[in-house]
Amino acid sequence: MASPAVDDYLKTIYHHTEWQDDRITPSQLAGELGLAPSSVTEMVQKLAAQGLVTHRPYGPVSLSAEGERRAAAIIRRHRLIETWLVREFGYAWDEVHDEAEVLEHALSDRLLEGIDERLGRPRFDPHGDAIPDAAGHVHREPFVLLGRAPAGHVGRVLRVSDRDPELLRAVESAGVAVGATVTVIGPTHPEAPLDAPAASGGGVGNAAALRIGAAEVSLPPAAATAVWLSADPEA
Repeated sequence: MASPAVDDYLKTIYHHTEWQDDRITPSQLAGELGLAPSSVTEMVQKLAAQGLVTHRPYGPVSLSAEGERRAAAIIRRHRLIETWLVREFGYAWDEVHDEAEVLEHALSDRLLEGIDERLGRPRFDPHGDAIPDAAGHVHREPFVLLGRAPAGHVGRVLRVSDRDPELLRAVESAGVAVGATVTVIGPTHPEAPLDAPAASGGGVGNAAALRIGAAEVSLPPAAATAVWLSADPEA
């Protein structure tokens, strides 16, 4: 069942548990993919029959070992392409996602290996997401979602979700970049769901206030569920 549709399902399931532990439900999968629940149910059954996912009726969906391998391979392609477009072609980080969605299905393994070698085998893409190696392995350090970081927390920006280009532009305009060390000033949202999708760049509610060096900056409310910081090693 090698097809872009299958890849999209596997990627979406993989993404859901990449930065939190709760498994994805069929209804969440339908929402993420913009498909009818009945269509998702049918495809999940096909994926289960192929040994790519495990699933009980009305229960959450998980990747099997083979599904994890397939998902990591396509995500590796996507993130290497995003990194390539930023470094070699001058794309901004809010412009690369849609391009990579197309190219990830078109590049040969040989060309992808050449891109990886030319880039110096990067471990992270422009948004801070880990790039799986050729064996599908990734390394992540302990992290905390911005919305759950207490006031006074000091950490490096590990990742900014690429779901919303408007939010990416707002984060960039504020001078917040992946790798930057920031101090959370407030307000914080300790009950922010770890798997909540990023709202639009404007968002609603309270802005997130950060200190970068001597400067204080404000991020849109949507950043609470779209920015990840390094966790306090003592926590």
